[in-house]
Amino acid sequence: MRIIAGARKGRMLAAPSGTTTRPTADRVRQAVFDILLHAPWGGPDLLNGARVLDAFAGTGALGLEALSRGADYATFFEKDRPALAALRANIAGCRWEDRSKVIPRDVTKPTHAPAPCSLLFLDPPYRQDLPARTLAALDAQGWIAPGAIAVIETAAQEPLPLRLENAEEADLPPPPAPAGGGEGEGEEVPPPPVYAGTLLAERKHGAARLTLWRLKA
Repeated sequence: MRIIAGARKGRMLAAPSGTTTRPTADRVRQAVFDILLHAPWGGPDLLNGARVLDAFAGTGALGLEALSRGADYATFFEKDRPALAALRANIAGCRWEDRSKVIPRDVTKPTHAPAPCSLLFLDPPYRQDLPARTLAALDAQGWIAPGAIAVIETAAQEPLPLRLENAEEADLPPPPAPAGGGEGEGEEVPPPPVYAGTLLAERKHGAARLTLWRLKA
């Protein structure tokens, strides 16, 4: 695993052993930044000088990639001890201790923000309905700037992680049919996510689904 482009291009990144941390693959990270840089709503100004938040940071690959490509400052939330060791080693290896902060804490219970962030990365454990709850908690503590962009990775078969504010405009595939091919009568319908955003882009990469959102528009 390495930084793909920018000031630290080619820098190798450490990853903890075991299965607790699921680092974002290089190809998925490349896809994320291709969208951020080339979408009609994106471009270099989205990264240049940005304050970035990397939630469920793991190795910190997403936040470090953003710093390499021009972001000004990154905050990393991570609570797993082996992941924290890899994250701190990666920051030190990039010599970015002065442009980053590690908060060893559950990101669903964040501290108050010193300043809001305009770009947020969320790569939580799959199938635990964490993105919306996390963003609601971060917003309550001042971490989300108006119009911020959030990049969220979930399992490919999970429902959209946020409530759509632009449901009538979003070009989405139809929802999957209920198991067994029935009408789903009697099945419990999950409640809508507790946080909303405007869906800007969606991509699937193997078992992963990337969605990019504008928040507090």
